[in-house]
Amino acid sequence: MEEGRGRVDLHTHSTASDGVLTPSEVARLAVERGLVAIALTDHDSLSGIAEAQQAAAGTPLEVIAGVEISCEGEWGDLHLLGFYVDQANGRLSSQLEEMRAGRLKRARRMVARLQDLGLELEWEEVQALAGGESVGRPHVARALLNRGHVSSVEAAFAIYLGRSGPAYVARTRVTPCEAVATITEAGGVPVLAHPACSGERAIARVAGLADCGLRGLEVHYPHHAPSDVKRLLGLCERHGLLATGGSDFHSPNGGEGAALGSVDVPLECLERLREAAGR
Repeated sequence: MEEGRGRVDLHTHSTASDGVLTPSEVARLAVERGLVAIALTDHDSLSGIAEAQQAAAGTPLEVIAGVEISCEGEWGDLHLLGFYVDQANGRLSSQLEEMRAGRLKRARRMVARLQDLGLELEWEEVQALAGGESVGRPHVARALLNRGHVSSVEAAFAIYLGRSGPAYVARTRVTPCEAVATITEAGGVPVLAHPACSGERAIARVAGLADCGLRGLEVHYPHHAPSDVKRLLGLCERHGLLATGGSDFHSPNGGEGAALGSVDVPLECLERLREAAGR
């Protein structure tokens, strides 16, 4: 698909977590590309939403209040997207604050492990790259890249920061059902992010998550093959789930995710999401 052709992008990141553009820059870029709606879904943070919505005021762009919550278990990682969440909800705010504190402690421990491995790296370098309130592995990876310790962010994960890497530290554990309950209590619509990229064990848990209150699957995604899309649409039909989609945009210069608006997300996805949220 040509850059900017998609009119809806329901998975984006800003400097409020591990994105490169500020929330207002993400909104302005979306307006430039003719999008009618984006969801700002920063990791464990709602802090960029007001800025993005203010930047979109007076334009045709709707900025949906969203979040991406990281979950972890013996079976691996899962990410839950929450759409149309109430930013003032106490339970959601408390859980996100706890998770951000865990991210900070985790990142500090990873930097310490990298130093123990003999790599020159200072915590302040990671903090400067993070900028916002949510610090994560991508910031550590970028710091390693800036230092010349690795050739790419992907290499940083493969060599040091991945699950089997020598500097890996497990995150604060939140179960998927806990995340679903928190998003739901905040008036949001919980959706499983990029299921096909999370592996067969993630897909095998769709039925159980639907029983917990999961409302949808992220079907349209840069790294989902046509066969993945077909399979996920079938799961949506089988379990009464809605389909969403997005680019997982992080940067206009490549890297994680894809270009803003580059994934063809049908407008019907936005309409059904609005209905599910009572909008």
